[in-house]
Amino acid sequence: MASSTNQIFISVLVLFIFVLKTSASLENHSSTDGLLPFSAKHVTIVNKLVSHAMLILHCRNKGDDLGVIRLNWKDSFDFRFRVNLRKTTKYTCSFEWPNRTATFDIFRADRDDNPKGVSGICQECIWYITEAGPCRIRRDGGLPQCFPWAS
Repeated sequence: MASSTNQIFISVLVLFIFVLKTSASLENHSSTDGLLPFSAKHVTIVNKLVSHAMLILHCRNKGDDLGVIRLNWKDSFDFRFRVNLRKTTKYTCSFEWPNRTATFDIFRADRDDNPKGVSGICQECIWYITEAGPCRIRRDGGLPQCFPWAS
């Protein structure tokens, strides 16, 4: 009896995921990213300072400190993680270059893993860092979305 119940549960779960993946209500999203917990993310940060200065960055979240990274102009740094069950995952980075220090939430689940959010979902989140602020690059070739520095 328990085996039959487990088979039914697994069948319903597979059907549910299939419906999510093929549903027309996904509004041009080709995956279930942002709809299911634990979605995989890949963040890439690229030094695009107009001054060509070295960029020093330090990214962390509540349980993960990625250390201090130094990037020459056009160099990049990347990291991977999964969004937590409650979808509260956030990575904050401090950025430093000559005569300036700034902070920005490089990943926020409410902004970057939300199908109804202004920024949309990014599975591969590519950020260009400029003096004016960080810009998230769109993989589809659309205009980048730029943000002001938090501090």
